[in-house]
Amino acid sequence: MENVQVFSLAGEGEARLSPHFRVREFACRDGADPVFVAPRLVQVLEAVRQHFGAPVTVNSGYRTVSHNKATPGSSPRSQHLYGLAADIRVEGHAPGEVAAYAETLLPGAGGIGTYGSFVHIDVRPGPSRWKG
Repeated sequence: MENVQVFSLAGEGEARLSPHFRVREFACRDGADPVFVAPRLVQVLEAVRQHFGAPVTVNSGYRTVSHNKATPGSSPRSQHLYGLAADIRVEGHAPGEVAAYAETLLPGAGGIGTYGSFVHIDVRPGPSRWKG
């Protein structure tokens, strides 16, 4: 299992995880505290940011069980539950383009799901690819 760090949204929400990402960006949208984030996920997203030279918006990072259940189309075994996943948009770039680059960062590992307006990226040990 991937290493995951635990942060307090209230106390560490503004803390930088990398040059372009803060803890609060990975917080569950229901406002729950704490926030779980895998450092490897942040590394992958930072590489995406650097490659495209454009802002990366985290639509969904960590999710509590209740928030995940309320999220349409989410799996009961979602990697979001473990702090291993993020649904992202890259300003000015199509999801297919972002997913293709993510593939170079996660060869033979991780999850990459391509959707109409965003890309799901996770750092699970084995590979999983899909279109939503």
